[in-house]
Amino acid sequence: MNSKMLKQLMVSILALALIVTMFTPMSKAKAAEDPFNVNAKAAILIEASTGKILYSKNAEQRLPIASMAKMMTEYLLLEAISEGKVKWDQTYTPDDYVYEISQDRSLSNVPLRKDGSYTVKELYQAMAIYSANAAAIGLAEVIAGSESKFVEKMNAKAKELGLTNYKFVNATGLENKDLHGKQPNGTGPDEESEVSAKDMALLAQHLIKDHPEILETASIAKTKFREGTDDEMDMPNWNFMLKGLVSEYEGVDGLKTGSTDSAGSSFTGTAKQGDMRVIAVILNAKGNLHTSRFDVAKKLFDYAFKNFTMKEMYKEGQQINEDIGVDKGKDKEVSVVTKEAFSVPVKNGFEKSYKAKVNIEKKNLEAPIKKGTKVGMLTTSYSGDEKDYGYLNKDQSGVELVTKTGVEKANWFILAVRGVGGFFAGIWGGIVDTVTGWF
Repeated sequence: MNSKMLKQLMVSILALALIVTMFTPMSKAKAAEDPFNVNAKAAILIEASTGKILYSKNAEQRLPIASMAKMMTEYLLLEAISEGKVKWDQTYTPDDYVYEISQDRSLSNVPLRKDGSYTVKELYQAMAIYSANAAAIGLAEVIAGSESKFVEKMNAKAKELGLTNYKFVNATGLENKDLHGKQPNGTGPDEESEVSAKDMALLAQHLIKDHPEILETASIAKTKFREGTDDEMDMPNWNFMLKGLVSEYEGVDGLKTGSTDSAGSSFTGTAKQGDMRVIAVILNAKGNLHTSRFDVAKKLFDYAFKNFTMKEMYKEGQQINEDIGVDKGKDKEVSVVTKEAFSVPVKNGFEKSYKAKVNIEKKNLEAPIKKGTKVGMLTTSYSGDEKDYGYLNKDQSGVELVTKTGVEKANWFILAVRGVGGFFAGIWGGIVDTVTGWF
């Protein structure tokens, strides 16, 4: 090989090395950002009990959610039921608007009779299982008097629950253009409900925690509307991941699908295996409108259940190695314990990277003190190399630390004795310091 060829070879090798150097960090960064290339516009995966985010992609952007808006309608209905404002056997007769929407078979619906009488339970099941739109509007009218007033309740409840990137414009999640020109007051004809993936996960978490009975209905794979009557109709669940359906996945028992032209193939799903429940939100999955959302959900669920395990770091009522000082109390100190058990999802093989962290907010308390007084939080820190996505809500990142017992206020005599003791202790301390100085 002559010198000219050798130089050309060396230049080629250096060029190749430069290309590898330029693109390798970018590839690694991309892999770290999205470990399994979720094919959707936005997605998030959380552990339900703690709100710990296990995966996130574009989760802060507000996007169309289609029929997943019915999750807020479900929340408000179940809340009204629990408060006694609405009863399951309460009946409803459709007005002209609801009747008209119910006859639109281009939408998901159970046809309602104009002079029919339907129980709240019937409408709820039609909405939660079959995503019946007219049924959802009827329930909105039962709860708030009109869909317009109900939309105000939806947005108010979203704010109360801590959602930040949201806009609800109707009770169904339909695009307003599909409401036959009768969209709720204050909303435009081309508007639709939009919520970020992160906020949908937060709504799902609240729905399951505050009203766990939702899963009893959302997990029904197939049932009938008005069985045994002339209006009997099959109601299959659009959540194909439920047991017995085409995309069945172990442990899936909810929650809600959604699809419109702008929302695409979307899904808020939840599954429980062992002692861990996870929630996945997929917005606008790419591919088949009816199945691509479940393909992404399977990928997220697999990632959670194959890679994470719930680990109890502290038991309920477990004492920490730090006491709180008490002023003017019968006792000078009070022990601190966890208010609840503290468990976190830990990535397999990285157990040593998770540490409990004690955050005491109040170093001293003044008597009297009640048992269970909050004095701080027990949280966790992660020191591994992989990205930590944090929590849905920073307040969910741990459990409260509370006083183990109550402390009564000391009487005047005890306080006086302590004062005298302190006085003589001060004198004695001064004498000791003086004598020590002589030597």
